[in-house]
Amino acid sequence: MAALRYLTLLWPGMPWLWLRGSRAGLVLALAFAIVLDVAILTTWIWSDLVDAGVPIGLWAAAAAVWIIASVSALSAFPTPLRTRRNAATDGLFVEARDAYLARDWLKAETKLRALLVVAPTDGEAQLLLATLFRRAGRLAEARTALDKLARSDSGAAWASAINRERTRIAAGASRPADAKPDLGPQPAILALDRPTAEGEPDSLAA
Repeated sequence: MAALRYLTLLWPGMPWLWLRGSRAGLVLALAFAIVLDVAILTTWIWSDLVDAGVPIGLWAAAAAVWIIASVSALSAFPTPLRTRRNAATDGLFVEARDAYLARDWLKAETKLRALLVVAPTDGEAQLLLATLFRRAGRLAEARTALDKLARSDSGAAWASAINRERTRIAAGASRPADAKPDLGPQPAILALDRPTAEGEPDSLAA
């Protein structure tokens, strides 16, 4: 599997595009493709329409982009995404959960963001972050977080919880500005393990 990951180095920008979905990686990959295509066209198809130096310059530019991008990618190659929690990420989630239950939104958000840096596919942490945004009244950010989770592979196991959160966000958005927010009942416990394929987990928070 590690060897397959390193095959992404063959195309500039592909390591970050394929392994992280980076927009910058997409721009670099498209730019290299355009330069390479134009170099091929001017060398073998439009050779009579351009000066001889144009194809040489394009090939040199393509080679320079490939070398620079490959060296840069090797120096900061994306690490494998964590699919399971370890002691460190478990600790961050516990701290985030405890801060969330205490309604310390700032600390909970800080811990969740730190966890998602090292484990960006952790669906439970993403859902808790979206729920935190809703409870803090940051409805636009809550919608964005839920949309991101719903589009990801890890979001499938949390489909029901995502729909419930969206319903609560819609209810909050339609409530008069002077009305008290509906924080919902406090959950008795939040699961620490990621959902399994055998069954769909309950929502992290009501």
